[in-house]
Amino acid sequence: MLLHEQEQILPYNGEVLVFQLSGPKHVEGAAGKTTNLSVRRMAFDRDAKLFIQKSSGVFSMRGNPLEAEIICCGSTTDSRSGLILPCVLLKKKKRKNVLKYLLLLLHSSNQIEQCFHFKLDYELKEDVRLLAGPLVLWRHGNRLFHISRNACAVQSAPLQLSSVVWAGETDDEGILVLGVRAARLPESEDEAEFSTSDGAIWGTEFFAYAVETQKVFTGTSFMPHAYSKVVSSVCVCKKELLREQLRISLVAVTHKNQLIWFQDGIPKSVCELPYEKPCSVKTAVTTSNNLLFIVSFASGNACAIWRDSFQVASKWQKVNYVLVDDFIGSGTEQMLLLFKDDSCEDVLSTFRITDFGEINYASGINYKDDTPMAEGLQENSLLTVQALETRLQAGYTSIRELQHHLRLKKKVILESCRALIDLVQERSHILPTAKEVKFKREGLVSLWDDAENPLHSLNKEASMTAKVPEHFIEKLWQRVVDDRLIVGVKLIESFSLSLSDVSLSLVMDPDLTLISPIIECQNKIITLNKTFSALAISSCQIEPPPKKMKLDFDSKNDLEKDLHKRSLKNQVDRTFIAVTSLSPLLAFHSVRCMVLLHAKKQKHKSDDLQKSKKITLLCGKILLSLEDISHGKYSVKMLRDNSYCTGSLEDILAVLAASMRFSFQIVSSEYTLTPVNSWLLGEMESTPFKECQNNLFCQRVGNLHGTVLNWTQKSPFEGVLTLFCRNVTVLFQCLHSLTRVLPPSSDIKLLRSGSKDRLTDQLALALENEVLISRKSFSSKENEVEKSGTWGKRTTKKISDAPVASFLDSKEGVQQFRKKLQHEREENMLSMNQAVNGALYQKMALKMAEAQLHSDMIVWKLI
Repeated sequence: MLLHEQEQILPYNGEVLVFQLSGPKHVEGAAGKTTNLSVRRMAFDRDAKLFIQKSSGVFSMRGNPLEAEIICCGSTTDSRSGLILPCVLLKKKKRKNVLKYLLLLLHSSNQIEQCFHFKLDYELKEDVRLLAGPLVLWRHGNRLFHISRNACAVQSAPLQLSSVVWAGETDDEGILVLGVRAARLPESEDEAEFSTSDGAIWGTEFFAYAVETQKVFTGTSFMPHAYSKVVSSVCVCKKELLREQLRISLVAVTHKNQLIWFQDGIPKSVCELPYEKPCSVKTAVTTSNNLLFIVSFASGNACAIWRDSFQVASKWQKVNYVLVDDFIGSGTEQMLLLFKDDSCEDVLSTFRITDFGEINYASGINYKDDTPMAEGLQENSLLTVQALETRLQAGYTSIRELQHHLRLKKKVILESCRALIDLVQERSHILPTAKEVKFKREGLVSLWDDAENPLHSLNKEASMTAKVPEHFIEKLWQRVVDDRLIVGVKLIESFSLSLSDVSLSLVMDPDLTLISPIIECQNKIITLNKTFSALAISSCQIEPPPKKMKLDFDSKNDLEKDLHKRSLKNQVDRTFIAVTSLSPLLAFHSVRCMVLLHAKKQKHKSDDLQKSKKITLLCGKILLSLEDISHGKYSVKMLRDNSYCTGSLEDILAVLAASMRFSFQIVSSEYTLTPVNSWLLGEMESTPFKECQNNLFCQRVGNLHGTVLNWTQKSPFEGVLTLFCRNVTVLFQCLHSLTRVLPPSSDIKLLRSGSKDRLTDQLALALENEVLISRKSFSSKENEVEKSGTWGKRTTKKISDAPVASFLDSKEGVQQFRKKLQHEREENMLSMNQAVNGALYQKMALKMAEAQLHSDMIVWKLI
């Protein structure tokens, strides 16, 4: 075998590895006894525009070099280290027609290691693949064989096949082989269905075989069975498991000189190849993520196809190798074409490196066979440039229109915000005439009715808020916790109890007109009773435990009055809090914000407790400056005083509002939960608040500092632990520390919203509210009927009131009795089948739907 036939080229990490089999230098008595496998690491020098040798290595073995051969080489994953290493499969001829095969690994130090070897009585010629492990896979006859480092013996797959078109590694099934075999009848089909299937029509079918699990899958996820006779090689571009189905995108070359793009088993694009007998296809990702398909032909030709247009980008003749790697270190892949040159023995002497973009290096040889047609290429380039210019102009026009639209939206938002601020401050707001003219010129239409006097509307809105007390704010405060600004509003008690659906909004000073003045914030309501239950944090009202009561339908207002009375009894102190991000506000160095309160004010009347109107009130203004924050003016101060944690009520509320709340039910079936108290006071270094000893503040140095804990023990074996943490990481650290002290049989369950008892109490109140609304709906209907008199004049005296015998004395009396009885029946039917007014029914249905939705949400939390 000639020397140049014993060379193999492999790209690896931007280098070119040249493997060469040779005998030793002539030494007397040693000829023909040793074979050397040498490797040269060649790197491209961009200045010299040549490949230079960086290092080399040699592997020696006993045997005649004329009886050795390099079967193939590639890069595979070493299962021991997880590294991708170059490997070479060698063949040595032994006596008695026994062939020995060696798999060698090349390390970074140029040391060549023999991974494993095996012996066969036939030559490896068909579908030889080097896969991860490393694993050697091949086909002999109609059987599939493989051997790996872990399995030292050759193993045979329990199936027959005619060819292997692809083999690779998947995440779920490991090494997968895509092959072609004769069509067979599946177990789930009968002969009639099989006779009309694709496999029966074409005689062959695709199948996928998992080497490790020995599972066989249908090949229709790759390609239809109709292509099984024409496909010669496949390159899988993308594979993923989506909803337990294998989704695959691939390209395949066929014996019909075609390149076909398949997606999820469906052909999408076809390209006619410029040469005959394609044998392999590979991919290259060049500059700007352009994907290229490189096809090699048995005749020594090659071509490249664009993925986007699926057209031939270029083609070459007399090509020895087509390699893909980042040879110049640009971060993207390039193609290295090694051409045949009989005048030079060095395989790297005639080359070309290109990515069809800015990168283009070549040796000094004139490539007359490199043939995109010059005129056609120039014409295509001109058409491409014209199309790109048109698209660029259209894109520029679209951007200008979007910018103009954004400017108009910004003007409308700013003007609306100014109108809202003026409305809250009870000032008249009139759009300037110049701006009105400008808006109309820009195509905008005023949302206000021009015929209506805006002053009248504002006065009407002001009259609605006239009933609000002059001093309804008890305290307005602000705090800074980590990267969050906490703003709290405490209302006077009598006014706070008349509000529902309360929320806060922060509006920046209208002088800052460059951005939207509305600040995005999260609202929270903290309800405090005399014992300061910090667990009552929500966006809605927390009710007290309900009392069981019997509904008396004769007095329709008793339930309503009792419900309202118990609602007022426990709502001692509510603080409304807005939480927003601090970082965007610090960009202004100093910013002034108005605090607006939005709510529904209830009208506590005997006829309808649900009546309410929406109000918006100005609570005050806050000033935030970077200098004050740097000096810690708004920082939370939690100090330890003996065995208690002292801090203002606003500091405690700020910590709770800025934290994430998690409640856990802890149950131990065998041991008591006394270690929890020891854990709270010991390992967590928690101290109770002076105002409420049930809530503990963690003083431990580190991430856990500032965590608030509440332990409520229902029985020696059950309790609820509530944590207020800055983030989920702190929560996991707390739970990890807790699980080390809990009994092994303990069960920890996350509660969706507080304790189960509190949710049960809320559900009871919600159901009571449903009954109240239903009862009031019937009462409203009864009042309406009585006022309208639609039942007509009822007989003041019923038949049953008169003696029946007086009607039965004569025939006329019987007839009169029948008429009166029929008339009474009609009146009764009329009273039971009354039509309901549409507006009244809509109001009743809306109230009942809201009440049922509230009950359903509580039930969902209990599940």
